[in-house]
Amino acid sequence: MTKQQTANRKAKESNERDYSTVNWTEADTQQSARWHSESGAAAPKRVIVADDQLSADVAYRLASEGTALLWRGDFQNARQLLQAMARRIDRKPRKPASSPTEAFNFHRQFQSHRARTLGMLLLPLDADYSIPLRRAPDVRQACIEAHGIAVEPSVVSLREILGLIGAHEWRKTGVEIPLLGKRIHPHYGVFSPVRGEYVGLVAAAPLPSQELAFDIGTGTGVLAAVLAHKGVKHIVATDQDPRALTCARDNIERLGLTNQVVIVQADLFPEGRAPLIICNPPWLPARANSPIEHAIYDPNSRMLMGFLNGLAAHLEPGGEGWLILSDLAEHLGLRSREDLLAAFDKAGLQIVERTDVKPTHPRAADPTDPLHAARAAELTSLWRLAAR
Repeated sequence: MTKQQTANRKAKESNERDYSTVNWTEADTQQSARWHSESGAAAPKRVIVADDQLSADVAYRLASEGTALLWRGDFQNARQLLQAMARRIDRKPRKPASSPTEAFNFHRQFQSHRARTLGMLLLPLDADYSIPLRRAPDVRQACIEAHGIAVEPSVVSLREILGLIGAHEWRKTGVEIPLLGKRIHPHYGVFSPVRGEYVGLVAAAPLPSQELAFDIGTGTGVLAAVLAHKGVKHIVATDQDPRALTCARDNIERLGLTNQVVIVQADLFPEGRAPLIICNPPWLPARANSPIEHAIYDPNSRMLMGFLNGLAAHLEPGGEGWLILSDLAEHLGLRSREDLLAAFDKAGLQIVERTDVKPTHPRAADPTDPLHAARAAELTSLWRLAAR
């Protein structure tokens, strides 16, 4: 190995250590800890120790300038400080948009800026995931569920910890699915089936067969469970995300459906053909900023196009592919209806029927939402497709 290659290797290793370690000075001593960011954000370069004496105005200014605040005060005061910082961000005027697409882009930029700024308020975690602060909750189980067993002390953003706490409560309580008469329990990082309109579309659609179905990108396993409830004898549900696979297996076992539903790891399709193949891909062709957003954002429509282009080859003769898709992307100018229909045609597919439903989620009726016009016009559709 040449001297230059050795230097390059050492620089790379140093950068990797810098990325995964937070460094700060406390009591005139240099300290460090492992950095954890679920969104993949780099470890902050400037870190100062902060406590209950820090005002919200100063905290907001420092965070906006890229200085992270390692909290040593009361945990509940840190939560209040985070809320105060959020209010200061949210009351800043937004840029006016000249089109729905520009409104979407401005909204995403604002979300990214907001997440980056609020992510500068940091908490220490001991080696067992306990938070060494006054009035701190016990987050050990929530952290283990999301990240596995801890091995060393670490530093994480308060915002991420609050997300872990919320996900842990969702997992314990579950989401009521009236059509099943049961609850689905989402895991951390797996999209919760809170938008029930697409579940209703699947429940109401006529089955081409009750023998076999594939559920592509199963997530929590909710649609596999609905198909089993409709009488499909055997369902193969796929996903490539380890958290989703664990979540789906947990839910299928809770529901007592292990004799009907098999969960397998696959990028889209399992082996073989089926008379029914169902897919609820991410609805917006844009880049995700965090793992949970992969259920919403599909860069370059990778999953949508992968499903459409592989569907005909995996359908049995006379079979149907069910695509569940919102038209929000069309109202935002991110994808046209003509583009979608052309993708069907290019994939050798024809439309058997389309069923639409109006979303009922709160943001669809919220006039203060930056994307209100698009959300108010949104429809969710179940496209029943067949090979030509």
